[in-house]
Amino acid sequence: MLLLHSFDPILSCNYPSLATKQTQIHKTHFPFRPRILNPQKFPVVTRGELQIRRDSAESSNSETQIEESEDEIKVSTIGDGTIWSDWITSGLVFGIWAGLIYYVFKLAPNQTPYRDMYFLQKLLNLRADDGFKMNEVLVSLWYIMGLWPLIYSMLLLPTGRSSKSKIPVWPFVLLSFIGGAYALIPYFVLWKPPPPPIDEDEITKLPLNILESRITAAITLAAGLGLIGYAALAGGDSWKEFFQYFRESKFIHATCIDFCLLSTFAPFWVYNDITARRWTNKGSWLVPVALVPFLGPALYILLRPSLSSLLTRSESVSEET
Repeated sequence: MLLLHSFDPILSCNYPSLATKQTQIHKTHFPFRPRILNPQKFPVVTRGELQIRRDSAESSNSETQIEESEDEIKVSTIGDGTIWSDWITSGLVFGIWAGLIYYVFKLAPNQTPYRDMYFLQKLLNLRADDGFKMNEVLVSLWYIMGLWPLIYSMLLLPTGRSSKSKIPVWPFVLLSFIGGAYALIPYFVLWKPPPPPIDEDEITKLPLNILESRITAAITLAAGLGLIGYAALAGGDSWKEFFQYFRESKFIHATCIDFCLLSTFAPFWVYNDITARRWTNKGSWLVPVALVPFLGPALYILLRPSLSSLLTRSESVSEET
């Protein structure tokens, strides 16, 4: 595990709740009568919301109907500079990521490379017990960094997937178990909402059945509470020693930056998940709670509605329609 850093949250231009765009509708006339869409197979959702498809047959029909609908009605955005805003924001995030990579490898303190290797071996249990006691704060940081990728897995799958850029999220999530935020930020740059629809039976299969489980969420939150409590009770001497490590060690310096980066981006992805699950009326209070490092996003994941409940609400809306 590795890596972290803190700065003001950067909101992607793809943020589902950005300012309302002024649109103009252009209708294209065809010599044939347009197909009427079945509302039960083609639920009406806003940008950023997640659609759940009933089965594979309906999925194919829905995709065909969506393509025909896009041919019949073209929506163009006028005078708001959205495309340029997308490029600017993505470029800004990429620039910050590149700057951080340069800082970590070229400018971060590196006074104790041999001690860093020793600490890494001890944390990975690759070195036998030699009587040396590891710093409690460092141990807590190390293990909580192993939980952060799980938090982001539960936030990005499936509601953080990208339908427009066709870039899969899972390789970045897997790499984050090694590279932390440094592996995730490139995906943030490439991310283009809304999330693609998911099949109903996908919810009951790996990995969603684990990532959507409240048991997984409860264990993650409890483990985070335990680790943070362990660090908080470590005592003043342990914290002074840890800050000394931070000033001398590239390994610990980069890991602290990584923790801060993951904490900074988490509230955005919490809000994105709330929007995709259509829970903004009841769950918006959890967005400021998500500012609390690790514990805020973990609490949200424990309390959020499941994807199966989203399917139930979609069916109710379809019946009313």
